[in-house]
Amino acid sequence: MENTAQLSQTTDQIVISPEQLLAHWQGHRGLTRRLIEAYPEEHFFSYTLGGMRPCSALIDEVLQMADQSMQGVISGEWPSFSEGVEVQPKVTTKEQVLDQWDRVTQKINAHWPQIPSSRFQEVDKAFGLYEGPIYWFLFYLIDNEIHHRAQAYVYLRTLGVEPPAFWDRLQV
Repeated sequence: MENTAQLSQTTDQIVISPEQLLAHWQGHRGLTRRLIEAYPEEHFFSYTLGGMRPCSALIDEVLQMADQSMQGVISGEWPSFSEGVEVQPKVTTKEQVLDQWDRVTQKINAHWPQIPSSRFQEVDKAFGLYEGPIYWFLFYLIDNEIHHRAQAYVYLRTLGVEPPAFWDRLQV
């Protein structure tokens, strides 16, 4: 098996295009949105298990990271986490969360074409915390969303609610 240094030297071989990566991410975002829609409003901000945060807090983290990432991904200028972003009012309803979700989705779609293709291979320290190539950080954003969505799936099942099919990321 080739080591990481050898693999990083093969940047001229593309497995997926930036457009395909965006479609993959937005497929996950669409699935997470459907999960939020399915979540009972009366439990969204309060229900917890085993010391995990409520679903609203999990989703808030995913929203903040995605929202704050586009500036750094494009320019290399990363704010400290939660620094230098438009502060959104504290949400109190799922509808407000879904509105924020849609705003961030539109922001990602609007900013994505501004990412130079060479930028995906550049190494940054995102938010002063996560060091690696931009493509790795984007995978981290997707993985973090999947992780928190899985926690919310457990919540839904314990509440007797059938979550959306985890594999169905093609619905819009």
